[in-house]
Amino acid sequence: MEGFTFSIPVRVRFADTDAQGIAHNSTYLVWFEVARVEYLREFAGGYQALRDHGIEALVLESFCRYRLPAVFDDQLVIHTRCVGLRGARFRYEYVIARGDEIVADGHTEHACVDSATLRPTRTPDWLVEAIEAAESAA
Repeated sequence: MEGFTFSIPVRVRFADTDAQGIAHNSTYLVWFEVARVEYLREFAGGYQALRDHGIEALVLESFCRYRLPAVFDDQLVIHTRCVGLRGARFRYEYVIARGDEIVADGHTEHACVDSATLRPTRTPDWLVEAIEAAESAA
């Protein structure tokens, strides 16, 4: 997917589906999290590296647009990028695809906070540099 620096495959599990046999809407946010955690592992030493520095990255907002239904055993790919780094905030954008079809897209907004006080803190330079390096490859 053009413009996205990271992707990870997921398969729709039976547990991901609802009574109609399609992936439940809440599952998409879980898939977003899977992609986000793996993105950080790939480019910035993992989410635990943030926590080891006394920082948490809280979710401020989640948005998902459902375009096509995904069903049990579908093989999907979650394309991910991180944009909008400023101060404590940043945004992940996602496209979930099944082959050439876009199943869903969306974003999550985040803020870095001090893990002890939960007060906003600037995104650490090492994380900003890792994300900028990853995104410049796009």
